Amino acid sequence: MKRSDKINKIINLNMEMSNIKDIDVLLEKVLTEARTLYNADAGSIYIKEDKNLLFSYAQNETLRSRLAKNKKLPFTTFTMPITNSSIAGYVANNNVSLNIPDAYKIPKKTPYSFNSSFDDLVKYRTHSMLTVPLTNNREQVIGVLQLINAQNSDGKVIKFYKRDESYVHMFAGFAATAIERAQLTRMTIMRMISMAELRDPKETGPHVNRVAAYSVEIYETFARKNKIPAKELDSKRDVLRMAAMLHDVGKVAISDVILKKPGRFNDEEYEIMKTHSYLGARLFAEKRSEFDEVSLEVAMNHHERWDGKGYPGYIDLETLEPMAGHVDKNGGAMKKKGKEIPLFGRIVAVADVYDALSCKRVYKDAWAEEDVLKVLKEERGQQFDPEIIDAFFECYDEIKAISKRYPDTD
Repeated sequence: MKRSDKINKIINLNMEMSNIKDIDVLLEKVLTEARTLYNADAGSIYIKEDKNLLFSYAQNETLRSRLAKNKKLPFTTFTMPITNSSIAGYVANNNVSLNIPDAYKIPKKTPYSFNSSFDDLVKYRTHSMLTVPLTNNREQVIGVLQLINAQNSDGKVIKFYKRDESYVHMFAGFAATAIERAQLTRMTIMRMISMAELRDPKETGPHVNRVAAYSVEIYETFARKNKIPAKELDSKRDVLRMAAMLHDVGKVAISDVILKKPGRFNDEEYEIMKTHSYLGARLFAEKRSEFDEVSLEVAMNHHERWDGKGYPGYIDLETLEPMAGHVDKNGGAMKKKGKEIPLFGRIVAVADVYDALSCKRVYKDAWAEEDVLKVLKEERGQQFDPEIIDAFFECYDEIKAISKRYPDTD
């Protein structure tokens, strides 16, 4: 690729990255595009947290190719201190790049070394590494981008060219700015979640992150099966990730007496509890963006049931009364069923129930995994959309990997 073409490509990617609001979706985009630009087989992103680096995202095409088609490589997050002893730590600590031709031939006199334990575990061989700081416009290191095993047109592993380092720095600078914006968005959302958590002990950060990540995986699987265009998929998964985190935000309007009750609700309490769906949806009723539209859709519909026995049904968000033309014989709101329920509501319904059953709560122990899966299968076509349940089981390995990424904290 010519120099001018590569620069134009990076500028266009900057525009694309700036439009992504969710940090997890953005990190995947950053690493995918960086690997594509420099034909790297693998890579990872670390995000700086105080004096540590959080291993936040990873890709490895060689390892992924060993999996079934469309399966993602599972990974777990971990933290490491920012010191000169590791490659990523050295880059973050000194705000410099390292272009290493062979990770196994690093001179012993250097302060950093390569940890080969992952290679040994998965039978992979790391050769060339290009590790660069993610530096914002204030020259602060916010993370590290690491590319592994550059390849030529024949797929042979080669070293990263010196001439490419300036392009990587340009790309990394744009990526750092986009990451900071996405982090601010995530922080804002998590503050809203923290407000809900003060009221409802079940509405925790790990819970909403799991539900959101599960929802995106289910949607991606559904989208591929239904041949949804890649551009639409990328756009929707970004707003879905954020909206799903706020699925129960309406609980801030529910009394503590009900929210913090350790036992089951009585009929009157349950009816009050159900109002959180449309009260949450009202927060996004002005719909000034696609995020508002999807957040309303999720909050309003994630307790609807495929068989029409869910809630709240057809409620007018202005009057909180049944919508005109959708009043049942008892004067209440008619129920939604089947595909009357918007897609993202049907997806988050599955993700939310799976997580609720799988995890310990103040009023119950976590269910055994086989019992949770049994319920989901039994409720296929009853509580849940059959297609969404099928998509859930197709990406179940990814679902399990996500659950380990966001563990509950005692």
